[in-house]
Amino acid sequence: MSSKDEGAADSARRRAGRTGADGSAPERTPAPRPGGRPRDPAIEEAILRATRARLATDGYARLTIGDVVADAGVTRPTLYRRWASKYELVVDALHYGLRKQREAYPPLDMERMTPLEAFTEAVRRLDPRYHNERAMALHGNFMSEAEREPQLFEQMREHGNEPRCAELAHTLRHLQDVGAVRADTDLDTVVTLCFGSYFGDYLRTGRDTPDDLADRVVAVLWPTIRAQEHPAP
Repeated sequence: MSSKDEGAADSARRRAGRTGADGSAPERTPAPRPGGRPRDPAIEEAILRATRARLATDGYARLTIGDVVADAGVTRPTLYRRWASKYELVVDALHYGLRKQREAYPPLDMERMTPLEAFTEAVRRLDPRYHNERAMALHGNFMSEAEREPQLFEQMREHGNEPRCAELAHTLRHLQDVGAVRADTDLDTVVTLCFGSYFGDYLRTGRDTPDDLADRVVAVLWPTIRAQEHPAP
């Protein structure tokens, strides 16, 4: 099957799955599993990893099931027993990578940190490339598909970017509660500036994240948001 035919079939499967007879979105129910041996998690992981690699190099539009199964060393029936369409596969591959990234974070114990240390660590965790060297390519590909595949971009925003930004916002609110950050600080803007610094650095340099990027960003912002009764450390 050609990439064009494969894409058309995938779109048809997605349209059928998104709406019911009355045009409403049906509840998504898992496909029944055939009898026999239980699924091998290692096979599913190989498929998801291959999908993520292809997303980074080819993007969603050019990604084909044929390439994924070849890279993962499996057959089409093996893949389609688990995912009914390219879209569902890509969504699960996105969630797989985000889950692995969250698992790589060390605990954020603010009670054992100074306010400046807590702010810096929360900014460091914003880095999309944290434990994911292909993150910027993936973001770029999802953004390029935003008009054609808005659901994919929404998946990235809702499950990838928002939880990461929410952790920094939570940290800043905690620092406000303990009197370390000014009560009138525009936390949403601070989060946006910190998150955007990683994209700005990559777009300017094209290189890996500098080890001290979070420290430099915080060094600029901290004097403007810290409460006056908390002297600079």
